[in-house]
Amino acid sequence: MRVASINGKKYILVIVDDYSRYTWTLFPRSKDETPEVLKEFPTMIQRNLQAPVITIHTDRGTKFLNKTLNAFFKEEGIEHQTSTAQTPEQSGFVKRQNRTLVEAARTMLSASQLHLFFWAKAIATVCYTQNRSIIILTHGKTPYHI
Repeated sequence: MRVASINGKKYILVIVDDYSRYTWTLFPRSKDETPEVLKEFPTMIQRNLQAPVITIHTDRGTKFLNKTLNAFFKEEGIEHQTSTAQTPEQSGFVKRQNRTLVEAARTMLSASQLHLFFWAKAIATVCYTQNRSIIILTHGKTPYHI
């Protein structure tokens, strides 16, 4: 986002579970902070859900292709898959989810006449609501309940 959030965050990292479509939003202050934020995620999943993270799929951005993350993934036994260059359809759902979250947050901020620095809170609220209200047809449940 162009405006720093109330906590000084400037970026959004959207993570989607491929099976349940459960979505997490993380907010690094800078692109350089992305590897550290991403390294904390598998630990949080394993601690809270008692489920191993087997594969992480990212685009080919430099924030994901670096020695720090490669060493971490290897150490944790996590397979790191990347999208082929110039094929946005390989990350289609995440890109669409990113757009949906941002558009819904903008609408919320506009309707409530809140300052733009609340964008991270608005995106987190939209994500929370979607995880608990959108039914995944193949499962007949919300992502939260899967």
